[in-house]
Amino acid sequence: MNLVRYHWTEIFLLMRKAEVYCHDIPAGVLSETEDGYVFKYHADYVSKETEPVSLTLPVRKEPYASKILFPFFDGLIPEGWLLDIAEKNWKIDARDRMGLLLACCRDCIGAVSIIDQSNTE
Repeated sequence: MNLVRYHWTEIFLLMRKAEVYCHDIPAGVLSETEDGYVFKYHADYVSKETEPVSLTLPVRKEPYASKILFPFFDGLIPEGWLLDIAEKNWKIDARDRMGLLLACCRDCIGAVSIIDQSNTE
């Protein structure tokens, strides 16, 4: 029997995900996987005539996949002095883009909100 052993931080990284809201309506789920990132719109969001969370992520049934955090979501993360405060207060490495997104983008400027769903299952 082959047993794969993971360090607890690796398992945590594999399970991070966020509910993405557009105008306070659940639009989809952004997940961090061992291969990168996946964003998938909810089926009910696709079935309605709704606007995309970003023009770079048009509404569709098929999931989007990327080896790096999608530029739209990365752009929601604060910069400069506000990023410095977030890094110090939450002790998040600046290279941990998903961690920063989950910590800082619950109530960001604009139509999109990111809610951490990593520990809800």
